[in-house]
Amino acid sequence: MKNFLLILLLPCFFLKASAQNTFKVTGKVTDAKGEPLVGVNITVKGTTSGTSSDVNGKYSLTTPEINAVLVFSYIGFNSQELNLGGRTQLDVILEASAKSLNEVVVTGYQTERKKDLTGSVAIANVGEMKKQVVANPIKALQGQIAGVLITGNGAPSSPTTVRIRGIGTLNNNDPLYIIDGVPTKAGMHELNSADIESIQVLKSAAAASIYGSRAANGVIIVTTKHGKNGVMQANVNAYTALSTYNRRIDMLDAQGYGRTLWQAYVNSGFDPNSNGLRYQFNWNVDPVSNQPVLNNVMVAEYLDNAHTLKSANTDWFKEISRVGVTQNYDAQVSNGTPNGNYLLSLGYFDNQGILKTTNFNRISARLNSDYKMFGGALTFGQNLSLTKTREVAADIINSAIQALPIIPVHTVDGMGWGGPVDGMNDRQNPARILSDNQQNNYDYLRLFGNFFAEAKLAKGLAVRSNVGIDYGDYTARNWQKKYQSGYLVNDVNKVINTQTHNVKLTWTNTVNYDLVKNNHRLNAVAGTEFYSDKTTSFMASREGFVLEDPDYMYLDAGTGIKDNSGYGAKNTLFSYFSKANYSYLDRYLFSATIRFDGSSRFGQNNKFGTFPAFSAGWRISEEPFFKKQTKIFDELKLRADWGKTGNQEINNNAIYNIYLSNYNLTAYDINGAKSGVLPSGYYLSQNANPNLKWEATTMSNVGLDFSLFNQKLYGTVEYYVKKTSDILLLPPYIGVLGEGGNTWVNGASMQNNGFELSLGHRSKIGKDWSIDLNGNFDVVRNKVTKLPSEVVNAYGGDGRGQNILGRTFGSFFGYVADGLFQNQQEVNESAAQPSKGLGRIRYRDLNNDGVINDYDRTWIGNPLPKFTYGFNASINYKKFDLSFLLQGLGSVDVRNEAKLFTDFWSATESSSNKGARLLNAWSPTNTGSTIPAVSLTDDNFEARPSTYFIENGAYLKLRNLQVGYTFGTSLLSKIKVKSLRVYAGGDNLAILYKSKSFTGLDPETPAFGYPNPLVVTAGLNLKF
Repeated sequence: MKNFLLILLLPCFFLKASAQNTFKVTGKVTDAKGEPLVGVNITVKGTTSGTSSDVNGKYSLTTPEINAVLVFSYIGFNSQELNLGGRTQLDVILEASAKSLNEVVVTGYQTERKKDLTGSVAIANVGEMKKQVVANPIKALQGQIAGVLITGNGAPSSPTTVRIRGIGTLNNNDPLYIIDGVPTKAGMHELNSADIESIQVLKSAAAASIYGSRAANGVIIVTTKHGKNGVMQANVNAYTALSTYNRRIDMLDAQGYGRTLWQAYVNSGFDPNSNGLRYQFNWNVDPVSNQPVLNNVMVAEYLDNAHTLKSANTDWFKEISRVGVTQNYDAQVSNGTPNGNYLLSLGYFDNQGILKTTNFNRISARLNSDYKMFGGALTFGQNLSLTKTREVAADIINSAIQALPIIPVHTVDGMGWGGPVDGMNDRQNPARILSDNQQNNYDYLRLFGNFFAEAKLAKGLAVRSNVGIDYGDYTARNWQKKYQSGYLVNDVNKVINTQTHNVKLTWTNTVNYDLVKNNHRLNAVAGTEFYSDKTTSFMASREGFVLEDPDYMYLDAGTGIKDNSGYGAKNTLFSYFSKANYSYLDRYLFSATIRFDGSSRFGQNNKFGTFPAFSAGWRISEEPFFKKQTKIFDELKLRADWGKTGNQEINNNAIYNIYLSNYNLTAYDINGAKSGVLPSGYYLSQNANPNLKWEATTMSNVGLDFSLFNQKLYGTVEYYVKKTSDILLLPPYIGVLGEGGNTWVNGASMQNNGFELSLGHRSKIGKDWSIDLNGNFDVVRNKVTKLPSEVVNAYGGDGRGQNILGRTFGSFFGYVADGLFQNQQEVNESAAQPSKGLGRIRYRDLNNDGVINDYDRTWIGNPLPKFTYGFNASINYKKFDLSFLLQGLGSVDVRNEAKLFTDFWSATESSSNKGARLLNAWSPTNTGSTIPAVSLTDDNFEARPSTYFIENGAYLKLRNLQVGYTFGTSLLSKIKVKSLRVYAGGDNLAILYKSKSFTGLDPETPAFGYPNPLVVTAGLNLKF
């Protein structure tokens, strides 16, 4: 009995012992100002137990031991680890993290703390950028930075156009890219996104002026990854993506084309059965309505007399399309010690586009390393990347739109190509074009990077020498095959070989000085830079090859005509520059920059240009009087700057007299032989202009940076005025000027005004949820303020007083379409208009003279959006994460080129295929339509530039969405893996909004460019 009672009491002893080993801890968490912090994450180190603070900042939790360590973490604050030391009451004060303010930003030939910046510098979210499936990492920044407008189509290599703070010149508007200190203007699709550590965008002239003559369009600085000190790490990233059409133009099928063809003939008063396109119609005139009625559409079984082409109902978009597949694999190994570090990365990217045979392939390798000697007094290293890219491109959408649906893809034996027959247009078979083009790729090998050495001469004083290299080797072997496609025949094949070598060298030498003493902080840099760009290229071709085989079609195997050509070019820059940043009390900030550039593209009179900049900042939040008034601001900085940058984007030979040989112009019987081949001379093609000078851009900028509520809310507001003068251009000239009429001149001016707003919010909700939201909004207005008289009418206008001056560059000029003529009374009462009639477009008589002519043209559209915006959200719940990116444009006028083929039978030509919208064209029985009546000829000249083609291209797109899961470390540690994240997502998932007035598919690409595909992705991130 005693033993039985002992057994019953044993659990009680265990429970009591267990209770004695559990301790309850309570407390309150506040910030330095005594304000309670809500949702602070509090965990017992080494365990999974924890809690979070309530609305009053209070918390309560149990610990397994009285000396446990509690970890307090909160977004925007420094984490703390505190030992209980036997306490059951623990109040904690968390300090606001200065990480974001002390973050080091690359701004030129030096680095600065973010809180010291006085120019306009935007820092890209590289992590979000890497979530998109694009070859060009810059395209993935679309919608993420205020003032940076990025556009592009869906081609496999992700061609991208970047405009920073609007269009500033009539020449090249591309920004300058600086990758690890090496400048470049192109080739960003050759950069592996996985190698990127950070991206900064220098938007204002004061921020970018350190780069002088090449910085007028803004500067994008890219820094690649390096090994971390004391950390050996291996990363593997992989994903596969499938892509397809988001939308596509709905074209007429064989029956629909026949119906519309019949309508065009009867509307024009001709017999539809005389069409010559292998269509026949059973039709009659309704005796009651007196309107023609179509009973049946008939197509001949064979299109040709030899019966090799059987009539079809071909969907040409289907024939040229496929499901695209993208594969990406990256691997990185890195390590670091106090004496040096290294990073080695390998990457493979392959994008098989949604158009057959198109693809882009990139193999990349990178080695970044630096090593220290003599106790850190000397540092040397390199950042090198080697990439090999291969691309097969095709501009085929327009051909697919125009190809007739009754033409088959192949002949009846399945071997030959289908094509047009007599009476049809000469449009090629799109499937044949793609098939014959699939071997016409280019190969590009690029070595890009730098070698550097830095010596510390004294405390705060260092000298650095940097040699950058950008070497490119382009090779292509292009075939032109023999073919027969209907009546289209090419019986001569040809091979064209092209090879181009480009070598860019940059040698930069700088002296940096840093001084921190009491309340003073000074950072200064001075240096010189030499830049050289040399290109050589040649082309050779040969006709007549017996075999069309890749192992045979080399130049020496041809038997026909030979041809060759080539060219070379070189330009150089030499620069002096200096910049000083000064901070007093971390409160008053000043900066000054000057750069002196000399370019071989300008003559002796103006070879050098000077580019200064000044900026100042006031950290109001650090003023004692401000701190007494409010406690909500962590940072409030007012800044202003002014700067001047340049542009030299003209031909290398713009300053020279150019003489060219031309037999037709210069052949002369100087010997008086009156027979034989006449001697050829040279003619003056271009006159020199020794007074040609730098194109200059000045920008004034005012900005306000702020952070509130312990960095939960942060943002920037900016306003700028950007003026460009002495724009370089080559005016047209009339023949009476004779030789040498071409002369480059300075003379145009342009202005941009803009407003930018960036806002962000980050917070933690409980211990499981966290959110990070950021959005941007910007407005830019552009106008041309001056043009030389020679070119004032070259950018729109009528030559009678209406011109582009005072208007946005690229504005549309034309007629105002005023609906369709609906009845005969409207036709009779309207202004005189050639071939006006029922169902035709009516044009507005703007000058009220009763006649529609050139005098009725006006400005009909602005190509600049009223505003642009983007919104990025990242939401985390435990080990799950969700992110999405929205991007859009406000009201903007775009020319919908597709309307020429979807709304007109004869605006371009009448024998190509048309859009299915024509089935709803105006007719006496369909008077509610806004689509003009079909007609065999465009007698009303409805293809003229008019508001009929100008539509509102506003849109909002879901650019990217991704869902991921990160596995717990306890599971991964068993297989010696540091972290593993798997994810799925997509790009271009939806157009959430587009203007009702836009009748096309995608307002971002209203013409016939490579469509932006819908992409679905799955991948993983693995760290060892």
